[in-house]
Amino acid sequence: MVELFQQGGGFMWPILVFLILGVAIGIAKMWTLWRAGINTRRFIEKVRTALKEGGTEAALEICENTRGPVASIFHAGLMRAKEGIDYVEKSITNAGSIEMAFLEKGMIWLGFIIVVAPMLGFTGTVWGMIVAFDAIRTANDISPAVVAGGISQALLTTLFGLIVAMTVQLFYNWATARIDKLIIDMEEASVHLVDTLVEMEK
Repeated sequence: MVELFQQGGGFMWPILVFLILGVAIGIAKMWTLWRAGINTRRFIEKVRTALKEGGTEAALEICENTRGPVASIFHAGLMRAKEGIDYVEKSITNAGSIEMAFLEKGMIWLGFIIVVAPMLGFTGTVWGMIVAFDAIRTANDISPAVVAGGISQALLTTLFGLIVAMTVQLFYNWATARIDKLIIDMEEASVHLVDTLVEMEK
């Protein structure tokens, strides 16, 4: 593998940097999104029970001791519970926007690497072909031995660029699916919270 990397020429180094960055960001994103997930239904039931038995303060305490975006939007909504349902809904909406921005943080860099890594590979391919044709011109010969080095370099940069893009794409797809699930959880949970507060007002 090291020998193939060296044969790929100078364009292999930025592709390697993108691989390291993509894997590092991907692993960090997986860890963050995994920690953001909770058992939403169990959490909603705990908050509903706390609201009915101990009031807003008890429910806020549960939210403060629970990690994740669902607990955060519950906390924001419950902080304004005494001011009315309209204020609760606005607080939940604002908190939801902030949490979504946090969940999507870093995704743009994964997308950037997915696009740029193959482009670097293709650029290396063009450069390898230039090297091959330059070797033909210098040697005034089109034998396979003359052009083999340039063509090998061209193919290797494309190969490694595509491998990097596919690797980072796996992280991107997993993170996107996880974010979508967390957003759905936030939306469903916020509806449950508002419904619970409306029931208690009646």
